[in-house]
Amino acid sequence: MKASRRLPTTLLILLAGTLVTALGFFYLKMVTDPSTNYTLSRDLVGHIKQLNAQWETEVLKARIAITHNYDPLVSPVQQINQLWSQFDQVSKQPHSNLQAWQTSQEAFLQAFREKAELVERFKSHNSILRNSLAFLPSAEDDIQRQLSDLDDQQRISQQNIAIDTYDLLLSSLEFAQVSSDDKAADILVGLNKLAVNKARLPEAMYDPVEILSNHVSVILREQPIVNDLLERITSIPVAERLDDITVLLNSDQLQADIQDQKAHRYLLVFSVLLVLLILYLALRLIRSYAVISRVNTDLQSANEHLEQRVEERTRELKETQSELLDTARQAGMAEIATNVLHNVGNVLNSVNISSEILSRKLRSSKALGLGKAMQLVNQHSDDLGRFFCEDEKGKMLPGYLNQLVVAIADEQQSMGEELAQLSRSVDHIKEIVATQQSYAGASRLVEPLRVADLMDDALRMNSGALTRHQVTVIRDYADVPPIMGDKHRLLLILINLISNAKYAMSSLDEHSRKLTLSAHVVDGRTLRIRVKDEGEGITAQNLTKIFVHGFTTRKEGHGFGLHSCALAAIEMNGQLSVHSDGPGTGATFTLDIPLISAEGQ
Repeated sequence: MKASRRLPTTLLILLAGTLVTALGFFYLKMVTDPSTNYTLSRDLVGHIKQLNAQWETEVLKARIAITHNYDPLVSPVQQINQLWSQFDQVSKQPHSNLQAWQTSQEAFLQAFREKAELVERFKSHNSILRNSLAFLPSAEDDIQRQLSDLDDQQRISQQNIAIDTYDLLLSSLEFAQVSSDDKAADILVGLNKLAVNKARLPEAMYDPVEILSNHVSVILREQPIVNDLLERITSIPVAERLDDITVLLNSDQLQADIQDQKAHRYLLVFSVLLVLLILYLALRLIRSYAVISRVNTDLQSANEHLEQRVEERTRELKETQSELLDTARQAGMAEIATNVLHNVGNVLNSVNISSEILSRKLRSSKALGLGKAMQLVNQHSDDLGRFFCEDEKGKMLPGYLNQLVVAIADEQQSMGEELAQLSRSVDHIKEIVATQQSYAGASRLVEPLRVADLMDDALRMNSGALTRHQVTVIRDYADVPPIMGDKHRLLLILINLISNAKYAMSSLDEHSRKLTLSAHVVDGRTLRIRVKDEGEGITAQNLTKIFVHGFTTRKEGHGFGLHSCALAAIEMNGQLSVHSDGPGTGATFTLDIPLISAEGQ
């Protein structure tokens, strides 16, 4: 049911997002209205057409010599180039017929460049033509003035030359206005006559006649060129190309208007859909609010009921907690008792060994021989002198008594040592009990210790078992200064580690049972004691559980020894760790405790 509700909600969210995106898209299309660009583009095209018409007018003015300034023929080119650059920037919007648009632009630019080139040529030829036309009357006046300076007889003889010169001037001016082949033929005839009559003139008139002939020849040559250039300039369809561009702009604007109308319609449709969706969501929200109110009421009722149940469960938990505390207290007492029994059991082994040695020595004591000697003395109490002097046994009795005294003294010393060891073991048992009582709040006892002596004591307490199992002990004691430490906790740890090492090597060949004890100072701050055996080793799986309470790999073990050793190390602010490369490689137990020197204590 939750999935069925979640699906329509997801669809509604997707639909709303789609509608909002569509509205934003069409709104942006409306905001970015290209009609302004089309209007500006048409204005620029119209302005270019005006400049083109003005350009042609200036060409005509230059043709008929209304103006002699050629700057108006240059400025339209620059202005048209500037306007076209603006037009090119404005008209970058998409076009309905891009190929036709590009073709029209290229056609206009080609026509414009061709017209500009022709106008430039027109300027050059027209300036030459206008210069000759301007100097032609002056040249004719020079000839007429020199003819007038002649005497009457010479003036009459040269009258035909003056008339021909004047006719040539008029023909040239008419040719400049209306060019035709007939006029050109008349001018050529006039030039020929002038060349023939030149020989009849005075030598002083040669230069004016030559100047006039040159100007007329220039007019005859340049006027057709200027007329042809003017016709070609007029025939270039710059305005038509601009009209083509205007038509394309109108077509693009029409398409843009159609798209804009579509965008308006789509915007209206999507707006209506969005409003309907909002109304639908509002109705769902109202319904959801009603459902939430009802659910809140149910939750409040359920919450009150739950609070009552929580109170009941809390009361039950308190009762259970009280029972658990009692159980934990009993379990703790049992664990303490177990640790005491385990540690005492380790020391009792030494006590039993010492007791057995004392018992065996008492049974085989040399003191029994003293009783036999006294029995012989008592039997010869009446004749002791003769007995000591003549009897063979009597003669040997003093020497025997001397040997017996020495043997009894040795026995007494040996038994004294065993009694001292027995006393130390009993004291250690007392300390074990006292140490376990410290868990109830008693503080631990710190006293000056010699580490080597302490380790030797631990070995002596396990000496019987080590001897029975034929374990070779290797001592590697560095020069460790006297320290302040908890003697009985250290002794407890060492006894357990040595005992475990002995058990680990019990299944090995007698010649390979080696136990190494070492003591070193690390970094001047830590005392490191190691107990290394060459026994059965420890698997990687058991390395992580070796100090866990109750864990053991021996059938007769209880899993209390190493656990209590680890706790004792922690109580001394130290750490007990183990390393083994696997089964059959032996194990090394390392005890690290803070080194507190006993010097000055």
